[in-house]
Amino acid sequence: MANNLQNTVAIVTGASSGIGRAIAKNLAAAGSNVVVVARRKQKLNDLAAEIENNNGQALPIEANLTSNDEAIRVVDETIKKYGALDLLVNAAGVMLNGDSIETPVGDWDAMVNINLRGLMYLTKAALPYLRESAQKNDRRVSDVVNISSVAGRFAASQVAIYSATKFAVTAATEAWRQEYARQHIRFTVVEPGKTATELFDHRVGENEAFEQMFGKVEELQADDIANTVRFIVTSPRRMAINEVVIRPTDQA
Repeated sequence: MANNLQNTVAIVTGASSGIGRAIAKNLAAAGSNVVVVARRKQKLNDLAAEIENNNGQALPIEANLTSNDEAIRVVDETIKKYGALDLLVNAAGVMLNGDSIETPVGDWDAMVNINLRGLMYLTKAALPYLRESAQKNDRRVSDVVNISSVAGRFAASQVAIYSATKFAVTAATEAWRQEYARQHIRFTVVEPGKTATELFDHRVGENEAFEQMFGKVEELQADDIANTVRFIVTSPRRMAINEVVIRPTDQA
């Protein structure tokens, strides 16, 4: 049954903080062996220890997924450790918005590399194993959940490249959904609104810029997104949830 995550194997990126961390803990609590991936080794080790102290299983892998070789290594280490891969959650992301003349092109490159290339590389490396698991595991289905943003649904001033990466994630997820639907790999894009994570700390003034556009809102919590991801991947095999938009109630 798809709603049983016992003994499944999940890779979660961006797991050192925020939404990725919350998702990893949630899936581990549901019975998954969780491979937690990010660039901050100590935070990953702390997360793995917390999961294991709560009777879960976690494998921390420090990696820079903007390298295709690193993405392949993450999948290879996962298969070496657990022998299978059932779930992939691409939650790594960075937001460096601002005036398009003043913003260094390196910031744009960082968003493209982390938000899009890393997701692409890891998904490609994972797909053969996800397909195999969908044929062999008890759930008879595998899942890929890509964390996008409401910025992947509408564009805004000074958010050009961040929005471009998130529009691309939404488009790629839908194309992959169509490509792999009959092979029982479910693809879902989750598009959160303002969430209390480090994302708005990546650049001074991000919170103020958001408030100028939308006003002050009661932010979503990372656990809100994690609970949604758990609902998606534990849905019955017959049911594919393709797209979820989650906004704070008072975010217009």
